[in-house]
Amino acid sequence: MGQKVNPIGLRITVNKNWRSRWFAGKKDFADLLQEDLRIREAVQTRLKDAAISNVFIERYANRVRVTIRTARPGLVIGRKGEDIERLREQLSTSTGKEIYIEIDEVKNPDMDARLVAENIALQLERRVSFRRAMKRAIQMAMELGADGIKVMAAGRLGGAELSRTESYKDGRIPLHTLRANIDYGTATARTVAGAIGIKVWICKKAETAEA
Repeated sequence: MGQKVNPIGLRITVNKNWRSRWFAGKKDFADLLQEDLRIREAVQTRLKDAAISNVFIERYANRVRVTIRTARPGLVIGRKGEDIERLREQLSTSTGKEIYIEIDEVKNPDMDARLVAENIALQLERRVSFRRAMKRAIQMAMELGADGIKVMAAGRLGGAELSRTESYKDGRIPLHTLRANIDYGTATARTVAGAIGIKVWICKKAETAEA
């Protein structure tokens, strides 16, 4: 079971929270869901170099609050706040709603599963050895105090003719323990040989539900 269920979805209300927080009737639900997807896509596309870990969305009547978790807040805000204002205007135009943007800084990018996966993907695109990239990520997370970390890569690793799956782990990753604070992230490396999928599980010290 632990291998087939998203570890974050499995722990909703236990020690994780929803990434979209709003309520809608049957009539509006599909439209608002599509709007959420458009907002996330716009943020990820516009800020693809800003190390975006997560995008949280909250709705109040005709207002939308978008909280961006990033390891590079300066890149999101821009000079004198110009970039964040442009993003706000873009989202406001596409949704037709009042948009508020908040920035939440990720203090330790090497302990954030999504950012670790993206970092490995970036290295693979630069033709760094996949073993070296994965082992380096594991070493950094363990040094920063993670209880455990598991990294998996699948595809034509090292430009091989046949695709395969390789994984490395260190410490404990109790995927079936609901109280365990498991962070999970994925990324895709677009290499010359083809796409390589990266999955990262990080078991952190127990804490309360994510904000």
